[in-house]
Amino acid sequence: MSDDQDAIDERIQDAGERGDLAELRRLADGGSSDAADQLIETATELGALDELRRLAESGNQDAADQLAELTEE
Repeated sequence: MSDDQDAIDERIQDAGERGDLAELRRLADGGSSDAADQLIETATELGALDELRRLAESGNQDAADQLAELTEE
């Protein structure tokens, strides 16, 4: 793994721990699937339905599944 990837992974982890959806969104929009996964996980934990909706509408099935689970309760 490259140093760049290590740095990105660290930023993803830090942003997830802080609940920083904006940073995760920026990294995910930059093409990081790990950031997208963390964004979904963090948005789910925070109950950020708008973020999950945005991801689901852009075609992310995991976000759609999480949104469905959260909204059916």
